[in-house]
Amino acid sequence: MTDCSLAPAIAPTAAWMGETNEVTRTFLGAAGIPGMINLGGGLPDPATFPTEELAELARAAVADHPAESLGYAPIEGLPDLRAALARRYSTGALKLGPENVLITTGGMQALDLVGKLYADKGDVIAAQAPTYLGALDAWRPRYPRYRSMHLETLASGAAAALSGACFAYTVPNFSNPTGALVDFAARRALVAAARASGTPLVEDDPYGALYYDDTPLPRMIEIDAEAHPAARYDGPVIYLGTVSKELAPGLRVGWVIAAPKVIEQLTVVKQGSDLATSSLCQRMVCSALENGLMDRVRGATLDTYRPRRDVLCAAVEAHLSEHFTFTRPVGGMFVWITAKDSALDTDALMRVGLEHGVCISPSSVFDPEGRDRSSARLNFTANPAETLEEGVRRLARAVAALR
Repeated sequence: MTDCSLAPAIAPTAAWMGETNEVTRTFLGAAGIPGMINLGGGLPDPATFPTEELAELARAAVADHPAESLGYAPIEGLPDLRAALARRYSTGALKLGPENVLITTGGMQALDLVGKLYADKGDVIAAQAPTYLGALDAWRPRYPRYRSMHLETLASGAAAALSGACFAYTVPNFSNPTGALVDFAARRALVAAARASGTPLVEDDPYGALYYDDTPLPRMIEIDAEAHPAARYDGPVIYLGTVSKELAPGLRVGWVIAAPKVIEQLTVVKQGSDLATSSLCQRMVCSALENGLMDRVRGATLDTYRPRRDVLCAAVEAHLSEHFTFTRPVGGMFVWITAKDSALDTDALMRVGLEHGVCISPSSVFDPEGRDRSSARLNFTANPAETLEEGVRRLARAVAALR
């Protein structure tokens, strides 16, 4: 018989571990419930993954580059991949070399590294509001304070927002969670404020390739380079990218494009994080860039997601417009709905929605203080049209039950 008194004690965890919220755990756990329609996630559709091409790239990587693909990569990334990304993002004014590029283990690691480099306990982060949940989680151990930057005041209030902040964070293309697009005037104002204040400006761009309508706006790093041309980019914008939405998230390959000195500093931070990103996956991504695979799959991906966006928006209009307002996004993965009645609590709606077989992401998880309970994020990329329609119908029934 085992003496339970001899069982090892569970060591106490760091204080920040106790600050993750119950709502996040609830909606993340809901994905595994049978029959649940998950409108709360942010996942691409696996049907868009070029599986046969990726399988061939993996085979070729091991066969043609065995030592490189199966060994340790340089901390800053494979030289060929860094050079390929520098070429991809260079424009007439934005001149990039490999020294401007750091490869990361997904976009999330890039956020983690930025927090470790710039944020000390109690520092202010100027963050576009609402803010990406993953960024809040990445920086939670730093114990920062947040200054909210709202889309409607970014152009006129950029200087004040960035003043005294350790860095500023934006998702200008189809923001997670709102799906909103930061306009050109606000982008230019943020870049000018970053230059004037010396505040690093993080431009997180996982959704930039998912434009369904209109012409893509210039990236903020491009706007800065146009205003301050140099032989190699050396400005305050720190651009983050990833293959997760363009190719496949399981590759876990992302990148940072920034001034060479910033890349050097982030490389030191990365050394103590994971030492190196998967060499095999880096080689596959490099080949996908060089042979045009990433560009070839984009059209089919857009053709899959564009009608799903339209279906979700039509269903929200038909079944939820009595209670919520929303804006049809021109790209990305999300629709943001806001309650007309401030008494409608979307934390409570999430819980009632689970009882009706639908999961949403309430706005409280995108608010550093957890106070905003008036909105919710709905995803349209992960489900086919008929599932999206049924999910919204279930959500409408949940609203009726809640009220």
